[in-house]
Amino acid sequence: MLLGCLSVMAAPAWKAPTQPKLGELLVLELREEDPASPAPPRPTVEDRLGPLYLRALEPLPDGRGWRFQVQALEPGLAVIPALDLGNGQRSPELRLWVPRSIPYGGPWVGFGGGNDDRLPAIPFPWAWASLLLVPPVALAGWGVRRWRRGSAQRRLTHAVHAFQRHWPPADRERTTLDAAHGRGRDLLAARFGEGARAWGTTDFQDRALGPWVQWLRSLDAARFGRSEPPFPSAEQLVAVIHAAKTPGEVRP
Repeated sequence: MLLGCLSVMAAPAWKAPTQPKLGELLVLELREEDPASPAPPRPTVEDRLGPLYLRALEPLPDGRGWRFQVQALEPGLAVIPALDLGNGQRSPELRLWVPRSIPYGGPWVGFGGGNDDRLPAIPFPWAWASLLLVPPVALAGWGVRRWRRGSAQRRLTHAVHAFQRHWPPADRERTTLDAAHGRGRDLLAARFGEGARAWGTTDFQDRALGPWVQWLRSLDAARFGRSEPPFPSAEQLVAVIHAAKTPGEVRP
């Protein structure tokens, strides 16, 4: 009776490769070594054998056990728990060490990668990438230079429009005359520089700005309630501004 209990309690043994490889098919055998014991029944496993993926299950040619074709898709220790064979027997626990296919820190390839892997440091080609900035930088520089060249003309155009809105004065009130005088000085400064704000009759005559002499005298007369000399037209004043020479070209 004791021998019968021992035969019932005896468990089949595992046969496994000594160095399993990651990602490759492994052949495991669960064999009953005792000829006096019956062959183990088919284990109740489906798609996985512990952490290993089951690819095929077939009986051994001699009928004394089962052959498992499994695949390890994760490195590390693979523990196959004891299997219930359904006849009161349980297979022993199987532990397999699945080494990595690449060393730690190497580039991730195949199944060898993991959370501890680090991609190799590939420097960004800043020198070559900077060449892509040459066209937009050159275009931006050309645009800024063109904008700066036209800034004086834009300022003059703005001053002309502002002057034309205030000249001739709508009435002879002091505020109206002061506004017209200020817009005229702004126009002179936009064309000849800030020093033109202080120009008087002599300065206008030296630069052949005769209508502006009349402009200045008509404003002075209007402040004292006189109507002579009359206000020159805005078109005449603007035309002589455009035709006048710059301060560096003043007549001797």
